[in-house]
Amino acid sequence: MGNIRTRLTVQFMGLVTVVLLLFSLGVYGFSRLYLEKRFFSRLQDRALSVTAQLFEPANSPVRRKPATTDPLPAELVSVYNETLHRTIFSADTGRTGLHEPFIGQLKPGRPRLYLRQGDRQLLAISLTGAARGNWILVSAVDQQGQAALTDLRQILGVMGLAGGLLLSLAGWLFAGRALAPMDDIVGQVNAIFPANMTRRVAHDNPDDEIGTLVATVNRLLDRVGEALLNQKLLIANVSHELKNPLTKIRSQLDVALRQPRDPDTYARLLTSLRDDTIALTDLTNTLLTLAGTDAESLPMQPVRLDELLWGVKEQVEKWNELYRVSITFADFPDEEESLLVMGNEAALKNLLLNLIDNACKFADDNQALVLFRADGDTITVQVANSGPTIPPADLPHIFEPFYRSRLTAATHRGMGWGSRLPPASPTCTGERSPPNRMIRALRLRSYCPYWPDFKPDLRSV
Repeated sequence: MGNIRTRLTVQFMGLVTVVLLLFSLGVYGFSRLYLEKRFFSRLQDRALSVTAQLFEPANSPVRRKPATTDPLPAELVSVYNETLHRTIFSADTGRTGLHEPFIGQLKPGRPRLYLRQGDRQLLAISLTGAARGNWILVSAVDQQGQAALTDLRQILGVMGLAGGLLLSLAGWLFAGRALAPMDDIVGQVNAIFPANMTRRVAHDNPDDEIGTLVATVNRLLDRVGEALLNQKLLIANVSHELKNPLTKIRSQLDVALRQPRDPDTYARLLTSLRDDTIALTDLTNTLLTLAGTDAESLPMQPVRLDELLWGVKEQVEKWNELYRVSITFADFPDEEESLLVMGNEAALKNLLLNLIDNACKFADDNQALVLFRADGDTITVQVANSGPTIPPADLPHIFEPFYRSRLTAATHRGMGWGSRLPPASPTCTGERSPPNRMIRALRLRSYCPYWPDFKPDLRSV
């Protein structure tokens, strides 16, 4: 079907039509019962009058009524004798057969019966006393009642049709009014472009369902705006990182090509070019890693975290001979299963390499302090150093890829926080697996300032 407004109108029209139909049927049915009851009352008065005329008042089973000369429409009066099994009196002998279908329904012991066949209605009264065994049968056709029911059907039909049309129009207007905020939201969202991503959708009532939808849309816009901002920052930083080595390479090549050089100069030039090429290769590999990393698609397997830390320590110290990494094992468990986490070994290694390498790089003594603690179902890895604290203005940007603080950008070479990190939260937790009890939670606190309460003990290496 069409849009929501059309569907709401059709549903509203269907509901109203059913209600009107049930109401009309109820009115018609009760009106018919009322007219039948009123006509049977008239038949009873007529039967009592006939009984008073044909039999002595003492023979009448009911209170005597004065005679009436007002016949009913298509009236027929007859007397049926149970002993003779025939009609012994008929006010119109030519129409006696009209009562034949009712005679078979007479039940001895019942003083009064109301019967109906087609349009004809009949009242049968069983006489007592000297007239015992006789039935007074009075029947007629309620022409006025039938005409009234016909008029009522026409009135209900016309009013139902008119009411249905009016209510359909009202439903269309009501649905349009109910969905007007949705149209307003669509217009506001369509007016939001990358140039004005700070704009948000407004709604008067934040507590209703549409307000909840608006809040959800605004949260989505916040995430989209954050993604666009990160994309701009990434492009700007990557462009800057690419520009410097490319400019340096071109400058060195231009200088070298101006005139012949001695072998030592060419060797230094080639060494410098190799270093710049390595930097470009590292940057390219980092970009490829960031572009291809998806937390949901990474293969997971049990990883022993203490062995991974030893490997990271050796690699960091191999990168730079001045770096030193001290690992402290607190509450070291006896079971090997308590040291296992479910994760991606390569991603976890990149995460730890980035944290520890930065801790050494920005420390005054080029030393990183690592605390490893296994507590129940949680493994905690803390990385600290004795370097300068991170400025408060830079704290919200710690995990932004390629973000570099102004405090260190001019003095330290590198590609910034998150250059080796996948675009995911630094905290990853795994649910415990009852069959093998190998999965634990991993919390990595990537916070560079020195923690006063973090001090290596005798097990530090």
